[in-house]
Amino acid sequence: MKYKDYYKILGVERSASEADIKKAYRKLARKYHPDVSKEKDAEERFKEVGEAYEVLKDPEKRAAYDQIGSYQPGQDFRPPPDWGERFGGGARGGFAGFEDLGDVDLFDLLAGLGAARGGFGRRAGGHGMQMPGQDVEVTLYASIDDLLRGTEVEIPLSFTEIGPEGRPQRVTRTTKVRIPKGATDGQRLRVPGKGGPGMGGGPPGDLYINISLRPHELFRVSGHDVYLEVPVTPWEAALGATVEVPTPQGKVSLKIPAGSRAGQKLRVRGKGLPRPRSDEHGDFYAVLQIVTPSVLSEREKALYGELAQASTFNPRAHFE
Repeated sequence: MKYKDYYKILGVERSASEADIKKAYRKLARKYHPDVSKEKDAEERFKEVGEAYEVLKDPEKRAAYDQIGSYQPGQDFRPPPDWGERFGGGARGGFAGFEDLGDVDLFDLLAGLGAARGGFGRRAGGHGMQMPGQDVEVTLYASIDDLLRGTEVEIPLSFTEIGPEGRPQRVTRTTKVRIPKGATDGQRLRVPGKGGPGMGGGPPGDLYINISLRPHELFRVSGHDVYLEVPVTPWEAALGATVEVPTPQGKVSLKIPAGSRAGQKLRVRGKGLPRPRSDEHGDFYAVLQIVTPSVLSEREKALYGELAQASTFNPRAHFE
């Protein structure tokens, strides 16, 4: 019996997870599918890939294959003496002793093992093989208003399909998707069944949408919280004041405490962006920036001079 290295065929490690094996199979199956591939050995490679995946995707088949051991591809080998009893259950006559395995194909052996345990399905390979569609990933640039209220967008997607004459052709379809209220910058949304079409009756892939928030001229967003730099005058910071500031949900009156300092954050609860599947919102933060006038009248200069003479405040006292 000739050994086949199914892990090498798929290009994965023997410790690969089920997800890694599935991902590798999908990539190679798309590359070598005879209906779309231009590789000269596409059909043979496609069959190899399908055969490898048929074995490694099934936990029982994979366990039986792993117990055979590791050899060079094409090397003659015989399974361990107790392999047939452990995995074959004594079925199919030749399993227990392996008296006549010289011309038996490794995949056929494992497929027969599956039949003894209840059947693994038909052998992979060939033009009629079902292949799931390609997963598609796109970036959607959204505004703060989109995240605040939710929105519906149309996304053009291009796929390769088999045309009426049996030739591959590129087609573009527009998919309408709903971005839910409460989505956040950097979030990844999955839309099942809206990816590439399957081949041979296989299921369609999924569509993954990466949300990217467009920069706003005023607001900075972190999760569901919103930040705004609010400029205040020195006297507003020193004496306290009430000012009107914008939030994503409209204007609010903000009370600035007397003695406020630059960089201080004032929180307004519930005036940020909505949280998903909830009536709650994040918070709004006003970050105070003390701004001095760039042009002073003679009267203003005189008043600042009086303040300088009267005040004992030293912001650099900690330097001494």
